[in-house]
Amino acid sequence: MLIGVLVSGSFIAQAQNAAPVATPAAASPTNDLMQFFLLAIITVFGIVIFRMTQVVALLSKQLIEKDKAKSTNKVTSIILLFAAFGVLSNGAFAQEATTAAESTISFAGVSGVNMYVLVAALVVEIFAIFYLGSLINSLHKRVFDIKVLETKAVKKSLLPSWWHDLDKKILTQAVPVEREADVLLDHDYDGIKELDNALPPWWKYGFYITIVVAFIYIIAYHITGTGMNPTQEYAAQMEEARLAKEKFDAENKDKVDEANVPMADASGIEKGRAIFKENCIACHGQLGEGGAGPNLTDNYWIHKGSLNDIYASIKNGYPDKGMQSWIIKFNPKEISQIASFIKTLNGSNPPGAKAPQGDLFVEASQDSTSNTTLKDSVVVAKPQ
Repeated sequence: MLIGVLVSGSFIAQAQNAAPVATPAAASPTNDLMQFFLLAIITVFGIVIFRMTQVVALLSKQLIEKDKAKSTNKVTSIILLFAAFGVLSNGAFAQEATTAAESTISFAGVSGVNMYVLVAALVVEIFAIFYLGSLINSLHKRVFDIKVLETKAVKKSLLPSWWHDLDKKILTQAVPVEREADVLLDHDYDGIKELDNALPPWWKYGFYITIVVAFIYIIAYHITGTGMNPTQEYAAQMEEARLAKEKFDAENKDKVDEANVPMADASGIEKGRAIFKENCIACHGQLGEGGAGPNLTDNYWIHKGSLNDIYASIKNGYPDKGMQSWIIKFNPKEISQIASFIKTLNGSNPPGAKAPQGDLFVEASQDSTSNTTLKDSVVVAKPQ
């Protein structure tokens, strides 16, 4: 009972040390869920420690009755150990809280102070569980005079002995082969018998933790509504992406689209020429004279001939006429360089040029006779 009081006092002191620390002003569902999760683990481990201390107390009482002097020394050392352990942990948590109060570091959405305290509490509990497990095993052997049978015929494990003992006593609680008769059930399936082995402790407590997390999930997402369901998370992420794109477009000096295509400089035109010769000559010819595709050097255009229109044609393509969309291969800036190079081909009159196709296109800046105000371009019907 005294050991249990000391352990409980240690955790109370931890809470008192962590209480004055300022928490972050803004809390998120992830933050709350992470803290709930850690607190749930701490609670489960605390229950385990409490139950183990009860077992230690019971075994110690029986050992005192059997061997009063030796047992009294043993129990006294246990109590002193836990007392020192509680004092050290309190001091450590107080020191962590003092240091973390000056920091704004956060882990997985949890403030640095809270994370230090919660993780330190978990470390304390894990250490206590392992120590109590070893202590219970030792007391159990002394009370009942159990001697583990060892045989030299068993091949030495490749794993360290401490890991073998840990696996046998805590992780799996495997029953030694010589004691399997104690857990043998009366089930018999064609000579195959069944052992009533205990489930591995790590599996059981992991299952208990998932139950606790499930309750936290139900409360957070379906009762209080503090958490977002997958549909809400998707909508929030899409909105976040939209705002990020708008911000990027507003700050992007090289933004290019159908409504804003700048004429490239000499270097950009040269890059457009290289891309054109590598990808476009099969349909439009080496010099833009045309072939399977239309002639790009005259003033007749099937889909208008302004720089913006040429950019849109290259970007979107015309699959019904055999021209693919090139946006999947080139970025907007590269497409604008191709369009700028094509504009430089106007009037070059290469040999073997294909006959005009489409309508006559006249740039708005070149039309000085029209009485109509022109913004981009004028399309004149092709003469018969």
